[in-house]
Amino acid sequence: MNLEDQHTDLKSLRTVTGKSADWDALAKDCVCFANGAGGRLLIGIEDGQTLPPAAQVVVPEVLDRLRKRMGELTVNVQALPSVQRAANGGEFIELVIDRSPSVASTKDGRYFLRVGDTCQPVLGDDVLRLANERPGRPWEAMDSGVPRSAVNAAKLAGFVQGIAASGRVKESVKEKGADALLTHYGLAQGPTLTRLGVLLLGGTADRRALGTAPLVQAIKYDEHGQKINKWVWDDCELSPVELVDAVWREVPDFRESYEVAEGLYRRSVPAYDEKVVRELLVNALVHRPYTQQGDIYLNLHPERLEVLNPGRLPLGVTPRNMLHASRRRNEGLARVFHDLGLMEREGSGFDLIYDRLLSQGRPAPVPEEGADWVKVTIQRRIAKPDVMRLLTEADARFQLTQRERITLGVLAQTEGMTARELGAVLESDGGDDLSVWLGRLVSTGLVLTTGKTSGMRYFVASDWLRGAQLDHKTTLTRITPHRLHALIVEDLARYPESSSADINRRIGVEISAKTVKRALDESVGTGEVAYSGDRRWRRYRLIGDGSKGQKGG
Repeated sequence: MNLEDQHTDLKSLRTVTGKSADWDALAKDCVCFANGAGGRLLIGIEDGQTLPPAAQVVVPEVLDRLRKRMGELTVNVQALPSVQRAANGGEFIELVIDRSPSVASTKDGRYFLRVGDTCQPVLGDDVLRLANERPGRPWEAMDSGVPRSAVNAAKLAGFVQGIAASGRVKESVKEKGADALLTHYGLAQGPTLTRLGVLLLGGTADRRALGTAPLVQAIKYDEHGQKINKWVWDDCELSPVELVDAVWREVPDFRESYEVAEGLYRRSVPAYDEKVVRELLVNALVHRPYTQQGDIYLNLHPERLEVLNPGRLPLGVTPRNMLHASRRRNEGLARVFHDLGLMEREGSGFDLIYDRLLSQGRPAPVPEEGADWVKVTIQRRIAKPDVMRLLTEADARFQLTQRERITLGVLAQTEGMTARELGAVLESDGGDDLSVWLGRLVSTGLVLTTGKTSGMRYFVASDWLRGAQLDHKTTLTRITPHRLHALIVEDLARYPESSSADINRRIGVEISAKTVKRALDESVGTGEVAYSGDRRWRRYRLIGDGSKGQKGG
């Protein structure tokens, strides 16, 4: 079990003791949590461990030193240390950092933010953005002035029933009465509802008075880009929880299907996967900034669906790291959606979208961010139906993890990818990060490799491709490295002093130019092939019978 997450980090006791104490690094971590949602540092538990050393003892002087140094090295950070005893008897320090009501920084003027389980620097204009996104109190917790008695009875009854039926909450929460649940989920404070309470359980007039309750428009376009139909939810009658069901239920395009060939038979598949559409709607509703007005648009084109949300991504999250970064903009709303079973656990919603789409042979979602909007595009039609069979058979045999299915789906839709290319698609930095995504794919033989280090190339094993009938037209494009090498050697034996393009044309234009060039470079490196000239005038020949030629340059 890994203790580290968005709200928890582990540190060695050496961080705060002796000559190896690293107070600056500790101050940076405190600033990260203070600018995020708060958190705790467990000092005395090593990375990858769940318990401190059994004989470890924390002397009281360390707490005083820790409290003093954090006060000296940080601004707007409240850090409260205490000694805790683990189940094995070992002691460690729990340093609790509260969410700062204003922007926190180190004493030397550096800003950091906790995003997922990493600490990221905040630079340039993003410092002002951080300040603008951090009111003294979150929007959800602000007092609406609406009395508790104004809660919509039907919505409250549905909420209580949903919590009671949920498998994600403790029994002690399910046993609470309606009034206690309002307080537990931050929907009310004292005699009045919070703004979150009005948004979820208030009357229509009170929800409209908020000014930023979500409005949704679904617009259908023809192949010429002309609007041909429209559905609108703009009367503020429905809460965000109810909007998800209403949009899915009332847009008829979401229940359309079409047939794809599957061997001698044809299979009916939905135009849009229900779980994917619902997750996109939930993301739009939960992560939008409720301090900003703007409608949520669902643009239905003949070949794709675009979900357009007002506002930008939370600070620290970008289209390039959405598979890894996790930062909730509306903690209370996300908690309600999660506990009602309407969204995945933190940081896994976009993983689910990738998994569902790639497992069905559809392209991966395409996220984009503009000056004041975020858009996610998914395709209507299945690009490669046989990928469904490949993923189904591989999953049934090896019980693949979600990340393994995503990686296999990416590779099955290509002719193979280098480590760098695969890392770019999976938003991974490569190395150890990429190995987490590959999991057991290589050891089980589902994925094969060629090359080394940064030149390593990954591709789905041909036996699995033949089983899924994915390679009946792509023999050369999926050619194995040793077969390609043999073709190049045979071609150069017949046609010495040839360019890479000439070789490519003769052995098969189906093979990408980059693949041929890479194979030639490898042969030059082993001393089997030499070249003369440079760039477009480079010509290759075999080295034999004592001939010598240039091998680099």
